[in-house]
Amino acid sequence: MGSQVSKQIARRKEISIQKKVLVDLEESFGETYPGSDYRPSDRKNWMAEFNPEKLHINQIVWPGTHDSATNRIGIPLITRPFAQCQSLSIYRQLCVGTRVFDIRVQEDRRVCHGILTTYSVDVVIGDLKRFLSETESEIVIFEIRTEFGHEDPPEFDKFLEEQLGEYLIHHDNTVFGKTIAELLPKRVICVWKPRKSPAPKHGSPLWSAGYLKDNWIDTDLPSTKFESNMKHLSEQPSVLSRKCFYRVENTVTPQADNPIVCVKPVTNRIHGYARLFITQCFSKGCADKLQIFSTDFIDEDFVDACVGLTQARVEGKA
Repeated sequence: MGSQVSKQIARRKEISIQKKVLVDLEESFGETYPGSDYRPSDRKNWMAEFNPEKLHINQIVWPGTHDSATNRIGIPLITRPFAQCQSLSIYRQLCVGTRVFDIRVQEDRRVCHGILTTYSVDVVIGDLKRFLSETESEIVIFEIRTEFGHEDPPEFDKFLEEQLGEYLIHHDNTVFGKTIAELLPKRVICVWKPRKSPAPKHGSPLWSAGYLKDNWIDTDLPSTKFESNMKHLSEQPSVLSRKCFYRVENTVTPQADNPIVCVKPVTNRIHGYARLFITQCFSKGCADKLQIFSTDFIDEDFVDACVGLTQARVEGKA
């Protein structure tokens, strides 16, 4: 018992130390970078504000969400705090400016996070279609995967193609260098990551797992995650030469051996340092490598941080 208490005391001390590391870093470097003062006038149509004939896919810093469809997961106030990573519906996230989504499903096509479930994936697709019908030039990346420990939904690839076929941007390595205008009227890059079913093939309507990569680590320590994100990003090629999407997740994860196991208070340890991360990308010389930047509990400021860097790239300032 005594050793467990000592362990928890040491753990709390380490978390405090790591939080101070980020505070000190922010005080030293600030949050100013090319485009940091930019605010889109209409977040629902922020891509359209840049000329679709000039905005290339590889110029975009894509605001994304982690465990995107968990706003109604589990039972409110009972199990929800342990699995909820977003407070907004998919539609509301799209309207606020989110353009990359991480959707986890189980065999019956219900969205899940671990053992907890929520609405059917039909709700997610309905929200996406509603948004697409209300906008004209917004491109969306939808990553849909079978959750760990679950079986693939039967014939799910066919289901996705039937539901989204008219919007799907087929897999093609030339997409990365194209402008939005060159892709329209197609609007959705859908990455399907099954556990056992065959992966999408080259040239198919769906993209395979290898085209959306990351280096996720399982930690609740904010500075550890921040530094790991920077290290792995620095090892990537520039977005101008990359033939896949690379994601950085500005999140930390509750650990079972820690007294605090609810998502929000844990992920808040790093949530406010998105702009600092971008600033450090410039300081470390890897700002040209940042592409998808994802978060828990996305808000307008996170979106603006990404859109601002996109604007700087479009104007040749980054």
